Amino acid sequence: MQQDKQPDYRPVVFRDRSAGYAFLTRSTATSEQTIEWDDGRTYPVVDVEISSESHPFYTGKARTVDTEGRIARFERRYGEGGADAGSA
Repeated sequence: MQQDKQPDYRPVVFRDRSAGYAFLTRSTATSEQTIEWDDGRTYPVVDVEISSESHPFYTGKARTVDTEGRIARFERRYGEGGADAGSA
């Protein structure tokens, strides 16, 4: 592996501004902005739109699909038995 062709892998802070959440990890992502972390060191910070703290799936605020309405519409269109009703 050639060292001069690999990106710099270093500690980076990812910040979700909408949730007010940040975490420190290692990454090759780059940024001109920096932030002082809890350990007193300064790290590059990358702002993200969605993280596990704000994503509807992980927060439990995901929209539920209206399956009841779809089933009722299917039954109105094709009858109570659905597609298998006429094959008996």
